[in-house]
Amino acid sequence: MTKMAVLREVGAPLEILDLDLPEVGPTDVRVRIAAAGVCHSDLSYINGTVASQLPVVLGHEASGYVSEVGSDVEGLSEGQPVVLNWAPPCRECWFCQNDEPWLCSAVEKAGTSAPYTTMDGGSTLHKALGVGAFAEEVVLPANAVVPIPDGIDMAHAALLGCAVLTGVGAAINTAGVQEGQSVLVLGLGGIGLSVVTGARLAGASQIIAADVSEAKRDFAMQMGATDFVLSSDSLHKDVRGLTDGRGVDHAFECVGRSITMKAAYKSTRRGGACTVVGVGRKDDELSLNAMEIFHFNRSLRSSVFGSSDPAKDIPSMVTKMSDGDLDLESMISHRIRLDELIAGFERMGQAEGARSVVVMDD
Repeated sequence: MTKMAVLREVGAPLEILDLDLPEVGPTDVRVRIAAAGVCHSDLSYINGTVASQLPVVLGHEASGYVSEVGSDVEGLSEGQPVVLNWAPPCRECWFCQNDEPWLCSAVEKAGTSAPYTTMDGGSTLHKALGVGAFAEEVVLPANAVVPIPDGIDMAHAALLGCAVLTGVGAAINTAGVQEGQSVLVLGLGGIGLSVVTGARLAGASQIIAADVSEAKRDFAMQMGATDFVLSSDSLHKDVRGLTDGRGVDHAFECVGRSITMKAAYKSTRRGGACTVVGVGRKDDELSLNAMEIFHFNRSLRSSVFGSSDPAKDIPSMVTKMSDGDLDLESMISHRIRLDELIAGFERMGQAEGARSVVVMDD
């Protein structure tokens, strides 16, 4: 039996249940979870922003150790530390063949459609984003894990599975921030703080961090921000005041609301680029007038998973961690137990802290 955090209904409290995992198939691996980050995407399942087949075991940003290997799996062995990859590309579709694995057709359709195991009463349990990492152990396809070296803090490694690739990738891969440019990051959760880190790694000379919570200031400055402003209706004016009246070269929206997307867009200089990283609701429409689109000549785009390929980019991030260029401890505000998940989501909903990480017992 394995403990799992299960959501039965939208808006309902999570339940920690003891359930049986499916058998390990020929191309599968069983992974003992070491740490799992509490990501806003998980909260989106709880509040219904992201539709899901229910009941579902939540969690997708995690690290762990391989505990069993399928008969046809090569290159992995028991005890191997790994980062879970919720978006393993098929390597065969048009997007993969054209060097855009983050848009892979198989990943786009993955969601929580595949049944996982059986609960009490015979109901089928699904797993969020094909992972279901808020559990003591998981069974996954072997291509859904990325090996990492021994000796890495596994709470840090867990963040590589979503927040860091998404945020750092948005700055470096999607937006292509250049040395000496100015950046605004709006929304300072785990992903927003990762964008701050990505902008720093890219050599941005000015990184303006913005959030509704003053408590996020210290986190942002530790990750590399040069300025902090409280987000308000006058955000675009505050940003222009810090950039000689122009606005920033790059603005990143990491909240997932049309009102903050427009605020980031308005804070961007003429000819600049606004990148939406946050995932919003389908019924939350963004409106821009035709004149401003022409006049300001700004680019508006989204960043899907930081335009990253985990198989290549996770090892690259591990190297940056080993070299001291990427310190993720400042992103972790709370290390919690599995039975403390509800409190972790409450803090996230109230914009408190940075990243909460569930740390399992050895």
